[in-house]
Amino acid sequence: MTTVLIADDQPMQRFGFRMLLESQDDMTVVDEAANGTEAVRLADRHHPDVVLMDIRMPGLDGIEATRRIVATGDRTRVLIVTTFDLDEYAYEGLRAGASGFLVKDAQPEELLAGIRAVASGDAVVAPSLTRRLLDTYLHHLPPSPKTSTGAAPEHDPRLSALTDREREILTVIGQGWTNTEIAGRLHLAESTVKTHVTRILAKTGSRDRVQAVILAYDTGLVTPA
Repeated sequence: MTTVLIADDQPMQRFGFRMLLESQDDMTVVDEAANGTEAVRLADRHHPDVVLMDIRMPGLDGIEATRRIVATGDRTRVLIVTTFDLDEYAYEGLRAGASGFLVKDAQPEELLAGIRAVASGDAVVAPSLTRRLLDTYLHHLPPSPKTSTGAAPEHDPRLSALTDREREILTVIGQGWTNTEIAGRLHLAESTVKTHVTRILAKTGSRDRVQAVILAYDTGLVTPA
């Protein structure tokens, strides 16, 4: 059973999400939050598998709430639900530690599949779509000559533990390559690629593939097209 916390300041939106989720045999809603502060408090109380997180909420917004939930180190994962006119907020939400994002007008089956994917440890955004989407988001952000750690990309400590091959694979992950594409283009077995990806996630502290893509952009391994 996948446990879900719904965080949204619109009562009708929360009601709609709850009705959909509780129609599923493998999902249950543990609680609802009307703002980011409540979301953080209720996530700490219930330890849900997934928080369905809105971005624009009164008081503490969804981005900061995501950051605080992820910072606890708990197993809870955050799925941001946003709209395409909030590109920069969606990107910042991913950087804050969210495991993916969907738009509010997504089809019900897309939302359910997204929750299941996040709960199982996968990223909601398919690897083949990641670069195109993140390129769009990054064009809305001010350019920075340094990474978020303040280091030049080539000296970023988050990359220091990677081998040359792992750094190469992280770079092409950031470019949106799937495991199959990486295996074919780099002449590796797909099982070997999966092993490399697992090690990259562990060494860089990335929660999932989306976070690895964010890291590749954030450290300058990949730049917007």
